[in-house]
Amino acid sequence: MHAVDRRPGSLSLDGPWRFQLLPGPEAPLGDTWTRLEVPGPWTTQDTGDIPRYTNWRMPWPEYPPHPPADNPTGVHERELHIPAAWAGRRIVLQVGAAESVLLAEVGGRPVGIGKDSHLASEFDISHAVRPGAADTLRLTVVKWSDASHIEDQDQWWHGGITRPVLVYATDPLHLADVRVTAPADGRLRVDVQVRSADGALPAGWRVSAHLDGVGELAVDEEYAAWCAEEARVSDFLGEARLRAAVPGVRTWSAETPELYGLTVRLHRPDGSTADTSHHRVGFRTVAIVGRDLLVNGERVFIRGVNRHDFHPLTGRTVTPAEMRADLETIKRYGFNAVRTSHYPNDPALLDLADELGLYLVDEADIESHDHAHEIADDPRYLAAFTDRVARMVLRDKNHPSVIIWSLGNESDYGANHDAAAGWLRRYDPTRPLQYEGAAKTGWARADVASDIVCPMYASLDEITAHAASGEQIKPLILCEYSHAMGNSNGILADHWAAIEATPGLQGGFIWEFWDHGLLQRTTGRTAGRPAGRGGEGAYAHGVAAEGYRWAYGGDFGDTPNDGAFCADGLVFPDRTPKPALYEHRELAAPLRLSREPDGSVRLTNAQHFRDLSWLTAEWLLSLEDAGTRTAPAALPSALPPGASARLAPPPELMDRLPAGGGEAWLTLRVTTRGDEPWAPRGTEVCTPQIRLRERPAPPPPTASGPAVSLDADGLLRHPLLTSPPVLSLWRAPTDNDLLGGAADHWRALGLDRLERKPRSVDRDGARTLVRSAYPTAVGTVEHLQVFTPLPDGGLLVEETADLPEGLTDAARVGTVFETVPGLDHMEWYGQGPWETYPDRCAGGPVGHHSVRVDRLFTPYLRPQESGGRHGVRSFSLLSSDAGGGLAVRLDAPRQVSVTRHRAADLAAATHHDELVPRPRCVVHLDAAHRGLGTASCGPDTLPRYRLGAGTYRWSWSLHRR
Repeated sequence: MHAVDRRPGSLSLDGPWRFQLLPGPEAPLGDTWTRLEVPGPWTTQDTGDIPRYTNWRMPWPEYPPHPPADNPTGVHERELHIPAAWAGRRIVLQVGAAESVLLAEVGGRPVGIGKDSHLASEFDISHAVRPGAADTLRLTVVKWSDASHIEDQDQWWHGGITRPVLVYATDPLHLADVRVTAPADGRLRVDVQVRSADGALPAGWRVSAHLDGVGELAVDEEYAAWCAEEARVSDFLGEARLRAAVPGVRTWSAETPELYGLTVRLHRPDGSTADTSHHRVGFRTVAIVGRDLLVNGERVFIRGVNRHDFHPLTGRTVTPAEMRADLETIKRYGFNAVRTSHYPNDPALLDLADELGLYLVDEADIESHDHAHEIADDPRYLAAFTDRVARMVLRDKNHPSVIIWSLGNESDYGANHDAAAGWLRRYDPTRPLQYEGAAKTGWARADVASDIVCPMYASLDEITAHAASGEQIKPLILCEYSHAMGNSNGILADHWAAIEATPGLQGGFIWEFWDHGLLQRTTGRTAGRPAGRGGEGAYAHGVAAEGYRWAYGGDFGDTPNDGAFCADGLVFPDRTPKPALYEHRELAAPLRLSREPDGSVRLTNAQHFRDLSWLTAEWLLSLEDAGTRTAPAALPSALPPGASARLAPPPELMDRLPAGGGEAWLTLRVTTRGDEPWAPRGTEVCTPQIRLRERPAPPPPTASGPAVSLDADGLLRHPLLTSPPVLSLWRAPTDNDLLGGAADHWRALGLDRLERKPRSVDRDGARTLVRSAYPTAVGTVEHLQVFTPLPDGGLLVEETADLPEGLTDAARVGTVFETVPGLDHMEWYGQGPWETYPDRCAGGPVGHHSVRVDRLFTPYLRPQESGGRHGVRSFSLLSSDAGGGLAVRLDAPRQVSVTRHRAADLAAATHHDELVPRPRCVVHLDAAHRGLGTASCGPDTLPRYRLGAGTYRWSWSLHRR
């Protein structure tokens, strides 16, 4: 509770325990025990009780504070061997977390109860154990309680012990609390509380401390005298203060996470050491000045992500190594902040954030979503609110990574929040606090329990209007925005363009890091159950292996449930990055390129505290018809934050730019110069890019050869195609399309069942004009295709589609066809190599890319539109046995997708194990494609990324390779 490091020398109790699952807390214990791994929820260990997923609904109908009658209860038991050398010492049992009520017994004697699923419970068991002998330790966990009503977070419900269990020992005279205050000016203060388990403190105890690189801290004599004078030292609690002025202090920030080692010792009256604690100190100051949040005096952009504790095999149990992998991934993709949604994380994660450099919003374990209004003012929950906030702050106060406290999430706003905020503001005035429920009562109000305006999913118009209103009095940092459900995170670049250009806007936290798909067996005796720890190795690159799938709400028979709404992360359940992560990485790039009016290149250091010496780079010159050329880049390593300088590409590269040629792009591929704590040397950091030359307009076509061959309905017959090119106005709905209403709109228009009606076929020499009609609920779409054979044996296709006035906001306007089988590889010139869409393409540099067709498709947990590439100028589909293929050249940069699935295949499937890849390539060439937005929870795409009525024209040519 008090952030004193007790783990060195402790006894770990993790591993196999005896276990029984009872139907309720009053049920008698049976004679049969099974084995269960601790830590680990029993809901992922084949015990018969299932995980349940709800977003905000409680999974049972009883009103607070009542739990349901059916209340699974897990009894965990093992032998506890306390070393004989611990006799006479204070012995403490620590249970890292248990969901939701914990009852502890040693040798049949009750030793305590805990009721917070995300903070440790500690019990003094000195009186109950027999050092040198074996005692039975029993931990009984009741799944549901009155506390469950304020743990109604958007996540899977589990049951059991989810964090490590250990026992440690101290001298009876021990450090009860160490509080470190380390501002950026280097004036360190350490406040210590001392207690004795034997009763009154012995006269003559003292405290000392040593800071690495500085030396011993001085005792604050003035404070000691004041304590004595004011009778502040009681018979059982001692207080001391030490201090030091650190010259030339190296400050801590997310970019420069400088840490000093601090050792605090408690001495007995004879001078011997009774207790010791170790801390890592980061000197930094957090302040709000006007409407700016400052770290060490600098206004920093908060490029944040929300993160749950999650693992696809073990549910809510995550090891320190797995937490490190989470945070390393977060750092590599440009994030500098994490919100611990929606509860305090394992202490190991905070240690890692201190070390790697991440700003944390530390959030209390309070969410009463289903009954938020009632509970916010319910005095029966007052103690729980204040206790959960206070225990979080007492535990985490010494972490420099924690820059903001949060009172919880989605719990309305009431007296219970004000009470918790009052305690917090008095105890820790060094950090601001936030609470979205208070902030939304009025963004310009000063009298609420939030120092930051932290809305959820506010639109760009709303936040920019507030910043320009003249009424803004607090920083605006969105606690949730850009909902990452399925193929999503559209308009992320628009968000950051507005944030960086608008004083008063300072960033936000994307929802969220993980897709919460639990690995589920689909074959054999255990089909339908969580794979648990037996599923190691059953997934890769975001895809579950044969015999498994990623399960979401309802897949375990859990009712009620909220379906795939838990699959809303930037990484797949195996931590494979989704394409949207690359978008964020580029938007958060530490350096930027721009083109000056005279044609020169300007580089800007976009960081807050660091120069460019940790980076290295190379130039890439990309030409559509002449490949990519590279050359080393010389970065101005000493360029300070916010400064810019001209950066000249090497002449040997620019001299090779053909005069009067095609489109040309210059890319700076930036990597880490050496090993970073979060990335090895050579890790790609960003790829800023500028266009040197526009693509010239294509020359007028010259017809040659016989007219094209058509079938009886006027559809093209071509040796490279098994299905002719026809008009497409629909896509397999994304999660945003389904939950935001676009899919219903398309179905109402009939776009998902569009039928072609032949109009006429006309010959004009070698040119063939085919007119078709596509009836919809609001009028007919007229479609014209003009086929022109080309001298090289290729075929030019020019198309026009006229959408009637009532047909608004279509999914796409373009062409779909299917190729002959055997084309397994795609090469293209355009944006990539990962998936991009019109409103999510800043992270896909233009260049030459090459990927196997099967890897073009993105395996979102619920199948949907995916695999698109934006800004494609030309592409080829090739046989893997070098047997040739086809090439397509487009008249302008277009949206292209090549997959093994028709849109109808994707729309009909609920999981990927239901999809059967076709041997042919399904190719979409879109004149226009609707943006993705984030309408599953948040704003839809902007008007400029939507498709209106009117005339669309596009053309493409088909060639043999």
